[in-house]
Amino acid sequence: MPENANCSGASTCSKESCEGCSHSNQNPQSMQEAMNPYSDVKHVIGVVSGKGGVGKSFVTSTLAVQMAKAGYKVGIMDADITGPSIPKMFGAHGQIVGDEKGMYPYETSEGIKIISINLLMDDEESPVVWRGPVIAGAVKQFWNETVWGDVDYLFVDMPPGTGDVPLTVFQSLPVNGIVIVTSPQELVQMIVKKAYNMANMMHIPVLGVVENFSYLKCPDCGKEIKLFGESHIDETAAELGTKVLGKLPLDPAYAKGADAGAFYQMENDYLNEAVEVLKAI
Repeated sequence: MPENANCSGASTCSKESCEGCSHSNQNPQSMQEAMNPYSDVKHVIGVVSGKGGVGKSFVTSTLAVQMAKAGYKVGIMDADITGPSIPKMFGAHGQIVGDEKGMYPYETSEGIKIISINLLMDDEESPVVWRGPVIAGAVKQFWNETVWGDVDYLFVDMPPGTGDVPLTVFQSLPVNGIVIVTSPQELVQMIVKKAYNMANMMHIPVLGVVENFSYLKCPDCGKEIKLFGESHIDETAAELGTKVLGKLPLDPAYAKGADAGAFYQMENDYLNEAVEVLKAI
């Protein structure tokens, strides 16, 4: 029988039958890992989606840049252990260093602090072939063994789905809220509800939803072309009782800037409402 196959979330769940599942702890705060003693992280924001390929890393980086430009001290935890992309977007290469206090995150010239598995490897192109428990352990180390210093907002870029890493982050870190990333396809709207429901199960506030790839603006006439069909994000957000924090167009300039490691230099005002929500936490 698969692990946790008995688990239905009912009161009959036991520690033995549900170890590691979301029902094993109805109060995630009781399982939180201690922050590194040389860190002072004031707010932790998760960026999630139930599906891959919708641009979580892009939204994570955009939010981090916008908050940094607004004058806040910002960090990014790249919790997508097997598919890290944050360092390349900011031109971060090489290995980070550490001492008896812990690991020191890479710091961009603009002051954004980054921790990622790619910054711990000899070869950033080598695959990370780890099982779930090892990956979850690495995420905890990114929190309790990293000397973050003074950070106003730490953004956690999570892998897709509702598995080991999101569960570990929700249970081990003092998450103040999450931003759910989606795209216009109806299939993805269904996946949004999975991410939303997981957050509710874990008592994590949902700050809102961001739709990526919302449209392509014609460079000649300015017409918005709906490459993935009509958006249903407003209806989905209303159904879930949350808000839409922004709709991002498909823009080749964003991909070019990310590939060049010049993400900070790009201007992006599409998430201004998300920035205001974060400021109000």
